Amino acid sequence: MKNLLRNTLAVVLGLFVGGTVNMGIITISGSIIPPPAGTDTTTMEGLQAAMELFEVKHFIFPFLAHAFGTLIGALLASLVAGSHQFRLAMGVGIFFLLGGLTMVISLPSPLWFSILDLGLAYLPMAWLGWKMTGKRSIKKPHLL
Repeated sequence: MKNLLRNTLAVVLGLFVGGTVNMGIITISGSIIPPPAGTDTTTMEGLQAAMELFEVKHFIFPFLAHAFGTLIGALLASLVAGSHQFRLAMGVGIFFLLGGLTMVISLPSPLWFSILDLGLAYLPMAWLGWKMTGKRSIKKPHLL
């Protein structure tokens, strides 16, 4: 029972802190790399309209937000977990990947960014977050 509570807390904490990191980076991104002049990126409609004006530099912070949010969330989940650290870290990564898929569907972006973001910002970062904890073993499930 102790591990169940600890693992639940690990996932909730990983998702909350990872999401906070993600949103924090997104929030400051416009002050570091301003959006194209005359665009309104405060609403989904404005962001969709501005997307065709975005240059490569405008995609740096969204990628970093997704990657660091997932990395920190998975790292924290793996550190707090009582057991199944790898599975919980990857679970956090899968949750963030589903969020990334939702964004790709609802906010069409260039194909190169979608491939880069979905391919590198989520599951590889979750794996890296787990790996950074030093907990190297992955318990294989018992089939029988």
